[in-house]
Amino acid sequence: MDFFPIHFTVSGVETSIFIPPLIAFVISFFSSMAGITCAFLILPFQMSALGFVTPSVSATNFLYNVVGTPGGILRYMREGRMVWPLALAITIGTLPGVLVGYYIRVRYLPDPRSFKLFVGVILMYIGMRVVKKIIRTGGASATGENGNFTVSNVTYSLSRMGFDFQAQRVEFSLAAIIILSLVVGVIGGIYGIGGGAIIAPFCVAFLNIPVHTVAGAAMFGTFVTSIVGVAVYSLIPFYNGQTAPPDWFLGILFGIGGLLGMYLGATCQKYVPERIIQAILALIIFAVSINYILQFFIYA
Repeated sequence: MDFFPIHFTVSGVETSIFIPPLIAFVISFFSSMAGITCAFLILPFQMSALGFVTPSVSATNFLYNVVGTPGGILRYMREGRMVWPLALAITIGTLPGVLVGYYIRVRYLPDPRSFKLFVGVILMYIGMRVVKKIIRTGGASATGENGNFTVSNVTYSLSRMGFDFQAQRVEFSLAAIIILSLVVGVIGGIYGIGGGAIIAPFCVAFLNIPVHTVAGAAMFGTFVTSIVGVAVYSLIPFYNGQTAPPDWFLGILFGIGGLLGMYLGATCQKYVPERIIQAILALIIFAVSINYILQFFIYA
């Protein structure tokens, strides 16, 4: 029996008022350590467990990001691990993609069954990236060298940017970051995750940016693009001549749990082996992905 059951008028969801923040807190605590807001797990929970399958579910997911990500961003800033040029580059690349992704979502993926297939494929890809990262890092832990996690000597130009982290110089192409962010922004706009769940693994795998330094930047990009995502879904009537605004109360409840979970997750990131966190995430991602893909073909 649910404690303090509530009916959410926009989404039609009926559940305990404690379920959304509790679920968001538990998932975001672990996922935020890798720079992921866990919106990619909140979405299937809303669709499968709560039965929220209209286009407004994506807007609600964006709202969760808006409320929840400041917790992780604040903690990474306090620990000196926010690389602002990287965060701005991710944001500049992702914003146009979110707008394109929104249009694709409401025009071509309004059917819940088709959208679940899309969700399943994206989750499968994210899961494979996580597994590759686990294999590459082997037994590496998250404790770091000499316990120093502060980013220093940040430099940037129109072609490259870089910084010092744990006695190593990290450098990468500005164009690569922006192009990558544009692509994942489209996917994030469709999926309602802001792109951070996809950009972080890519930055680590292809550009060799340490996860401890990309996490804050990815969250900041997710925060800004999610604000735009909520505004676009709420104001632009693309879906059959209507807007698809979020369920504000439901999104805020998810966001409150995410706010606390991301802050604590960012705080504990230094003390938990990275490969353990990623292994747990990979198992969850693959389970949800396989379930959605099978549903598409079974109920075709």
